[in-house]
This record gives sequence, C-alpha cells and structure tokens, in this order.
Amino acid sequence: MDIEDIATREFSEVDVDERLGKVRSLLERENLKGIIVTGDGEYAGVITEKQLLQSHVEDNTKAGAMMRTAPRVSREDDVRDVARVLVEGGVKVAPVFENGSLWGIVTADAILEAVLDNLDVLTVHDIYSEDVISLPEDATIGQVINKMRENGISRLPVLNENGYLSGMVTTHDVVDVVVRDMNKATTGDRAGDIERILDIPVYDVMNSPVETATVTTSVRDAVEGMLNGDYGGLVITPDDDDRLVAGILTKTDVLRALTYTEEDHMDVQITNVDAMDTLTREEVRTSIEEVVDKYQDMQVQHAHVRFNQHKEKLRGTPLIYCQIRLRTNVGQVAGTGEGYGADSAFRVALDKLERNVIELKGVQADEEYEGQLLRKLGEL
Repeated sequence: MDIEDIATREFSEVDVDERLGKVRSLLERENLKGIIVTGDGEYAGVITEKQLLQSHVEDNTKAGAMMRTAPRVSREDDVRDVARVLVEGGVKVAPVFENGSLWGIVTADAILEAVLDNLDVLTVHDIYSEDVISLPEDATIGQVINKMRENGISRLPVLNENGYLSGMVTTHDVVDVVVRDMNKATTGDRAGDIERILDIPVYDVMNSPVETATVTTSVRDAVEGMLNGDYGGLVITPDDDDRLVAGILTKTDVLRALTYTEEDHMDVQITNVDAMDTLTREEVRTSIEEVVDKYQDMQVQHAHVRFNQHKEKLRGTPLIYCQIRLRTNVGQVAGTGEGYGADSAFRVALDKLERNVIELKGVQADEEYEGQLLRKLGEL
C-alpha cells in the first residue's frame, strides 16, 4: 500500500513569522495533530501539540522558533516505511512530497485507519508496554510536566491511595494550564502566580473514568476505540481486574508493530534519532545484541530505543535520557539512563538493561517466536 492512498491534501499551514498564539488557537479549535510551517511558501517544519509542553513560550513568539523537523515522505513510499519514520521521528504527522514540492500530509491516524483490518490477528498482549509510569492523585501539575519531560511521554495513569486506576492525564489536558494560564500569570494582576498554577493537583485536570482495554483485547478493537474516542493511548488492565494497571498501549506502539521486520539480525526501533549525534544505528544494534547473546535462553522479539533531549547542557553537550526496552519470550525488560550526549546516555541505559536481564528468572527458549508478529500481520 502506497502512502498516496491515505495521505490528504487538506491541512493547515502557517508562516514561520506567524504568532504562536494563532498556532495554538488552530491546534485547539480544529483538534489538529500538527501544523505545517512554511517560509517563503516552502516547507520549513511542523509544530505539534506536544511541543507546547517543552518550554514556556509567549503568544507573540514566532512559529519558526517552535517548529521542529518532521521526516519527509513521498507519495510512493510504502506504508510500513512511513510508519517507521513517524516512530523514529517521534511525530504523528509527516509532509508528503512530489517532485520536491509539498503535496499533502499523512497522519498516524490515517495509517492506522488504513490497516485496521490487518490488526485483528494481534492482541494487545503482543505489543503493549508493561513499563508504566504513574502518579498519585495528589501529584501536582508541575510534577506531571516533569514526568512527561523526563521520560518523553504524553500520558500518565493516575492511581488512588489503594493503587487502583483513578484517571488519566495527557499533554492535551495540561496544555491550557501550562501555556495559556501561565502566559496570563506573568502579567497583570496574576503576576507571580505561576507557582500556584503548577501546584494544582492532577486530580483536578485528569480524565475519569478512563478508557481501558485488557491484555486479550484484539489490537483492532483497541485501535478502533482510540480512533473513535480520539485517544492517543489506552490503559491496559488484567482480564480479571479492571482497577489495576498492567500497561499502556499507544498509537505509536501499533505503528511500531507495523514496522517489524524478519531479518538475520535483531530488529531495533529507534525513536528521536535526531538526538543520537555521533552514535549510529549499527552501534546501537550490535551493542544490544552483545548483551542479549550472553543469555542464550532469552529470545528477543524486538528492541526499542528511545532518546529524549533535555535543555541542560555541559560544555555544549545536551543532557540525554535513553530508554532501551526489549520484548522477549519471558516478558519485557528495560534499562534507562541519562548522560551528556547520546553515547553516554545509551551506555548507562545498556548497563542497567544488562543488570535487569540478569535478574530475570526462568528464562526458557520459545521456538514459536521467530517472525511471529510479522507473520501475523502479513503483507500490507
């Protein structure tokens, strides 16, 4: 399936000199996943809702200061390849080009709608994320923002005092507080009120009740629920207790599953490749394989590496957060780390990953895995 079959020529665009206030208004009013930014009539980049959480910016800031590069795709590109560049670029929208000119855009939602029928063969258990970061009901908006920034995520389950699921908070829920209210708080009668805004409890802005799915739900049903409700992800619960949090399934997890390949070497997915500086994809893959090869009984289904760049720098080198997550025949195992530069962060995360692998108990070979997800999905 070529991307031209699902791309659209209807999209919103603003000039690089447009005020961010207008960009924000477009995102909120039209519920867009992203806006194309142009300069002198030529494509320059995109602005997404998630970016509004990255820094405190005022309405009169120019759009060009906030835009980021999104991977360019062509009308003839395969849907699997486009899913991969969206995942690795950490974006939900990409510009589509024809003969060097902007032709349209393609969104993650459009891809998922197009492959919906193919997803019935997978269950949530095949692709969901078990490593969940959550917050208690009395956590503050400031703590929510810090958790999202530190971990490069866009949603957090909220738990009550008994550890049961109480709500969900997303970037969309806090954008108004973080951006619009904070901008107002810096001027006029509310000057100096920023701390009060950041101290608002998450309970006041979270969504409740929460849309959930169980580990045995088909991926098609889960995605259909996300598309119909305009959710970016679902909380996953055990079959026997919908009050407990077993994991998270996001649209990005589904896109990533579409990109699995059956190759001689390990398939490694990388998110936010722009943060990798001197570290190469080959170095990442071989380093993870060296760790995994020490434990022959553990079979890795796929590896996902995510980088997140912080503003803090040391002699010009940015602080990087790295998470390595392996899906294996005995469950998921992950390692995280921070360091100045992608290579340093990756090495710390790799060391933590190996220590966590060692702690795994009862590693047994699973002869059924090889290419399992790829065979399930078939050819799109």
